[in-house]
Amino acid sequence: MSEERPAEGLVQREFTGLPNMALTLLCFVIAVGHIYVAFDPIISEFQRNAYHFAGFAFLASVLHPLVRGAVRSRGMLAFDLALGATVAAAAIYLPAAENAIYDRGVKFAPLDWIAAIACVVGAIDLTRRLTGWIIPGLIIISLSYIGFWGKFVGGVFSFPGLSWETIAFRSIYGDDAMFGTIARISSTYVFLFIIFGAFLLRSGAGDFVINLARAVAGRMVGGPGIVAVIASGLTGTISGSAVANTASTGVITIPLMKKAGFPATFAGGVEAASSTGGQLMPPIMGAGAFVMASFTQIPYETIVAVAALPALLYFLSVAFFVRIEARRLGLPPMESNGETLRSAFVKGGASFLLPIGALIGLLVAGFTPAYAAVFGILAVIGSSWLTTNPMGPRAVFEAMVMGTKGMIMTAVLLCAVGLVVNVIATAGIGNTFSLMIASWAGGNLLIAIVLVALASLVLGMGLPVTAAYIVLATLSAPALAGMIADRFVIDAMAMGTLGDAGNAILMFALPDPSVLAGPLSPADATTIIRALPLEVAAPLRDLVVPQEVMIGAVLSAHMIIFWLSQDSNVTPPVALAAFTAAAIAKAPAMATGFASWKLAKGLYIVPLMIAYTPFLSGDWGVMVVIFGFGVVGIYALAGALQGCLERPVGLVVRTVLGVAGAACLWPAGLPVHLVAAAVVVGLLVWNLRQAPVTAAA
Repeated sequence: MSEERPAEGLVQREFTGLPNMALTLLCFVIAVGHIYVAFDPIISEFQRNAYHFAGFAFLASVLHPLVRGAVRSRGMLAFDLALGATVAAAAIYLPAAENAIYDRGVKFAPLDWIAAIACVVGAIDLTRRLTGWIIPGLIIISLSYIGFWGKFVGGVFSFPGLSWETIAFRSIYGDDAMFGTIARISSTYVFLFIIFGAFLLRSGAGDFVINLARAVAGRMVGGPGIVAVIASGLTGTISGSAVANTASTGVITIPLMKKAGFPATFAGGVEAASSTGGQLMPPIMGAGAFVMASFTQIPYETIVAVAALPALLYFLSVAFFVRIEARRLGLPPMESNGETLRSAFVKGGASFLLPIGALIGLLVAGFTPAYAAVFGILAVIGSSWLTTNPMGPRAVFEAMVMGTKGMIMTAVLLCAVGLVVNVIATAGIGNTFSLMIASWAGGNLLIAIVLVALASLVLGMGLPVTAAYIVLATLSAPALAGMIADRFVIDAMAMGTLGDAGNAILMFALPDPSVLAGPLSPADATTIIRALPLEVAAPLRDLVVPQEVMIGAVLSAHMIIFWLSQDSNVTPPVALAAFTAAAIAKAPAMATGFASWKLAKGLYIVPLMIAYTPFLSGDWGVMVVIFGFGVVGIYALAGALQGCLERPVGLVVRTVLGVAGAACLWPAGLPVHLVAAAVVVGLLVWNLRQAPVTAAA
């Protein structure tokens, strides 16, 4: 009847015969229902979110057993069927009960209690099955905190407590709750784009990506590794999952790299680092971009537009490591397999480029992401008929089912995380934690980013990337955004352009207001602003910082957290993408993890650039200049770390490269950037004149 099959660490039942047909049909109906409601919202948003959870909760319960070792037990299957049906029925019932609950003065009837408890307990258990104990533990700790033990906590985290009826109501019907904002993102943008990705894969777009990458980079020095970088970046626009990306493209790229002469650990590290960047690559960027748009109220199309150059810079950083390593080892270019750009495009180019182009065009034209995703799906079907793999009714049906099955973990996870986010909003923990970060960092933005990076690494050991971003953004984004905005306040203060109102606020806050009478250096202004209490700093920002600058600061803060949330894919001791690549490469898991961590340095460099430069300002002239110097700087740092450019270099040159590379990245002004870039280019020209390294050497 069923068998155990690992999928990203999960245990999953496999059905045959009539049960399999029934589940497959249910998956198809769920997909069609979401697409239809996206066009014709015949039900309320709350109903859509609840029904969304109901369908995926039932699938999760049936496909993933309560106990890992009981996957073949018929008794356990019966229990899981009953549990899934109960949770689904409860989720369907709760929207219908909402008006009656309000009519009773927000009082629960016995059936309301049963349904609410079934949904919360079901979310906890199903999330445990799909992701482990971390998220269920957070949910239990969060709900018990505002219901029981919060009043025993001293200091700023003390909470007087709410009645269990209030907690139950807010957990279900609150704006940030189980069927609230995050569930809305899951039931619209995320699911529709996952279906879009499933259609791309079913149409053969994944094969086109590999063929295109081989045609572009296959015969370059380090070609197989660069193929992995290109293929993973393009596949990331389809899947949005680092582990899925590694598993799909790695089975092709990792053997290619090993055959070309790269060590197994390096080959696995390249694939893991490249696949991690898939979630940074517009236009889809995984679920995080949609959550970010909801949190910041910044349009989705704005986010993906300004995210393009940082994502490209990340992939270039990995490609630099690949080429430099190939030069260091003296590896020759890979022999051609006959693949050309023309042959790649003829076989499958239309099924990838036309839908992606249509999607981007619709977003730029101002259509909603949900609308663009649905028309993107139609574009995939139409464009597939221009390739050797046209999609008929059977292929459409299979893509719908594939998309629904690929959404199970994400749907249950995002709805369940709403329980934690609701507690954070109810208890005001986010503001308190942001104040603590600001206090610990002493107003120093770099220290704050390091603290967030450490928190993301710890959270990432047990949370999927999207969940880690949601938790971190809720807790720390306000503090980061404030510190980034303070740079504008500091500049205004140093130049004497705060204005009378700004100076008046500072005069009441400073022990010695006379310091404002004379000119201030940037260092003095920085010291004063960092020492301001929040009740002074916040109104000063509101008064001095223009709205567009504040929006840029908020976007920068969220993008920094989003990037840092990816590091758990490639950072030991828990590096899921790297461990997946290690299994394919037949290499030691931990060694591959450290290789991927080294190759993914862009995950830490680019957030610093976002924090200290207007890299996300939307001013494309400024952004391109920052990008250009970033390319030179990251190439220099890669050469310094690897001890090679086009030829090996010694310790002195490595040191100079490291300093010049850092100078290209640091906001030290255009003259410093030009001098540093000239040093890097000069060293590269000098290096090219050295004796080449051969594979035998």
